[in-house]
Amino acid sequence: MIRLGVNIDHVATVRQARGEPYPDPVQAAVLCELGGADNITCHLREDRRHIQDRDVYALKDSIKIPLNFEMAATEEMIRIAQQVMPHAVTLVPEKREERTTEGGLDVAGHAKELKPKIARLKDSGILVSLFIEPDDRAIEASAALGADAVEFHTGTWCHEMAATRLTRQQVELTGRLTHASVLAHRLGLQSHFGHGLNYTNAMWLQHVDHAEEANIGHAVVARAIFTGLKEAVMTMKELLNDPRHRP
Repeated sequence: MIRLGVNIDHVATVRQARGEPYPDPVQAAVLCELGGADNITCHLREDRRHIQDRDVYALKDSIKIPLNFEMAATEEMIRIAQQVMPHAVTLVPEKREERTTEGGLDVAGHAKELKPKIARLKDSGILVSLFIEPDDRAIEASAALGADAVEFHTGTWCHEMAATRLTRQQVELTGRLTHASVLAHRLGLQSHFGHGLNYTNAMWLQHVDHAEEANIGHAVVARAIFTGLKEAVMTMKELLNDPRHRP
């Protein structure tokens, strides 16, 4: 089974747009849990553009499923993670000018900086995932750094899948994710996937060997406007796992 992690950042985006106390990300997380979500993801960005510090603590105290805390590898965020004690941390690159995370961490280029920070998180009892591109060098570097999992950046794959209408080409494109997942598995890493996944492409992960988790936010929250959050989560979980939806 492919686990579904639902990112509730954009619920907070709507709240912050008006500076009101609603909609509440914690309430959204509970509805996601009722819809069958396997974990909740939130990203506490340096500029606090959506999720706020209080949200992270409230989520940890309120939900019964694991909390995946996305964060930049900064001293401030490490301290917060060690206070909150989420089930897992996903280290992501972060730039103030970006709308959303635009690519994977350069783990090989920043190995010296990342290694002690990963060790501190793991020593605290927190699982560590690294958000990377699906390429061999990044996977091998992640394993060498002692990560528990990698989350493959699927943004490029999603754009390429949307640009082609030939099944043969879509199979070839998905094969790249399979290659990355197989290598990660061989090196002892869990394979997670995230960024750009939606209701037209997520079912392709059923073809990816060793795919363990998909973290999806924007598409689920957007669909929830029309169907409700619980139903949106249920539908996505079905697309990821029901063989009837396998392309």
